[in-house]
Amino acid sequence: MTNPAEPLIKELIENNDVVLFMKGTKSMPQCGFSSRVAGVLNYMGIEFKDVNVLEDETIRQGIKDFSDWPTIPQLYVKGEFVGGCDIVTEMTLSGELDTLLEDKGISFNKEAADKIREANG
Repeated sequence: MTNPAEPLIKELIENNDVVLFMKGTKSMPQCGFSSRVAGVLNYMGIEFKDVNVLEDETIRQGIKDFSDWPTIPQLYVKGEFVGGCDIVTEMTLSGELDTLLEDKGISFNKEAADKIREANG
């Protein structure tokens, strides 16, 4: 069964350096996990495209099929699936997210990233 949302999902991932498929929007997340990931990205000053899966059921199911990942939010950086809330949180705290962003040439506020680690250390 082909996923009707796949062409749109591919286009979003290919045309935006950082994409967060989430419930709600970056300014108004509608679930705690989406809020946490969007909060980290916003706090670190990362420009990202937010895709509200609640607005489109085909995208909501389609992104799960596309990534073979059962939950929302889902973060993509330069076309690569990074993970959901737990993975992004772990990567932020370990510094892995900084490394990934640096490797992919994504600008972010290193000081803010350090502050997140300090607050959760």
